[in-house]
Amino acid sequence: MNAPVSRGQLTSRGGEAEPAVEQALYEARQKIYPRAVSGWFATWRWSLVFFTQAVFYGGAWLRWNGRQAVLFDLAHRKFYIFGLVLWPQDIVYLTALLVISALALFLFTAVAGRLFCGYACPQTVYTEIFSWIERRIEGDRVARMKLDAGPLTLRKFTLKSVKQTAWIALAAWTGFTFVGYFTPIHTLFHEVGTLSLGGWETFWILFYGFATYGNAGYMREQVCKYMCPYARFQSAMFDRDTLVISYDRERGEPRGSRGRKVDPRARGLGDCVDCGLCVQVCPTGIDIRNGLQYECIGCAACIDACSRIMSSMNYPPGLIRYSTENALLRHWPQGRIWRRVLRPRTLIYAALLVAVAAAAGVSLALRTPLKVDVIRDRAALAREADDGAVENVYRLQIMNTAETPRRFRIDVAGLDGIALTSPGLVDGRVEVAPAAARTVAVRVSVPAGHGRPGPNKITFDVQADDDPAVAVHEKSVFLLPRSAP
Repeated sequence: MNAPVSRGQLTSRGGEAEPAVEQALYEARQKIYPRAVSGWFATWRWSLVFFTQAVFYGGAWLRWNGRQAVLFDLAHRKFYIFGLVLWPQDIVYLTALLVISALALFLFTAVAGRLFCGYACPQTVYTEIFSWIERRIEGDRVARMKLDAGPLTLRKFTLKSVKQTAWIALAAWTGFTFVGYFTPIHTLFHEVGTLSLGGWETFWILFYGFATYGNAGYMREQVCKYMCPYARFQSAMFDRDTLVISYDRERGEPRGSRGRKVDPRARGLGDCVDCGLCVQVCPTGIDIRNGLQYECIGCAACIDACSRIMSSMNYPPGLIRYSTENALLRHWPQGRIWRRVLRPRTLIYAALLVAVAAAAGVSLALRTPLKVDVIRDRAALAREADDGAVENVYRLQIMNTAETPRRFRIDVAGLDGIALTSPGLVDGRVEVAPAAARTVAVRVSVPAGHGRPGPNKITFDVQADDDPAVAVHEKSVFLLPRSAP
């Protein structure tokens, strides 16, 4: 085995010694200057940008029943989503949401590749917004390249400063809005205006704002290519019938430039005029003509760019299009491609997605706006009262998840003669404020001679006075001492 060549060593070729060529292991990043593009897919992409940002920036300011409509109040361990109030005990719904999101991602990827990445991923959305700001201030692709390559002038300094100011303002507002979903945004706005913002709020506004500024302003395609795990395992969800952005090599090659009136077949050329626009508009800088690559985020900008060139050349569209590996290989018509969408893999994903979503929806619809936790006092297992009855002490945590105050009646059953003897209850009832929890200490007594020594099963029944359907039956244990008669 030959030893590796190090710096300064000589290699031999044809009897002559030549200096070894040293190559860097990592290539320095080449800045990408995406060109603006218009078309059907660009319209869809910008529509989703407007929709997602209207929901994100506007949702925090919506009001519902005198409070913020969407608020994840971590301090009080309550999540408000319009009329729905979720507590830590409702973590099952968070699990269902994560499962639904995963199944939806699997389904969309199996059907049409990286749809989420190309149209709705926050990295894509904010990169589009930051790039739009950059184009409005510095100009389109060629103007930006010339500006960056030129010397530092007053004009360059001014344009860069204005761009950075706009980027920082948008990133700071994004961080503020994000924190506004965890701290009431009206309170947060007042604290920012009066310079009385808390330490944690300040940290997260700056952290999320800096992340937005760095990812969308500078890192851009580097996040998609090197940091996002989805690019690495997406191929496991692809098959030969997955719709992906494809270059029709059979139709486009051999490529070459020509005039509009030139017959490409007479010159032995394909439909690709080798204009390079598909590369110039790509946000990750790849050439789709080299085949599907993991860097492709599925934004379809290359389809819009190529379609415009095909139209100007009076060629049929679709040189770059959404297609499948089987369709390109077997020349399937569009109808056959869409029929293959309903294949076993996608049907299984869709069935699981519908089942989990339906189960979660039904569970939410039938969810009782009352939760009760019963904790028996372990400090005193059982005590004998003056009249010979045996008492156990319990703490009942009653959570009223509705946004109206309610009065609940507490009953206990399970043993003959069992009764509540707590002086803190009025007629066995307790008032609980809206979307609040109240802990009530109760004493339960059983007459002497009833029940067997040791643990006995009992049930606490908590029911709302104004709605008998709002009721919870919680099991517990009543202890009778072994020495009891």
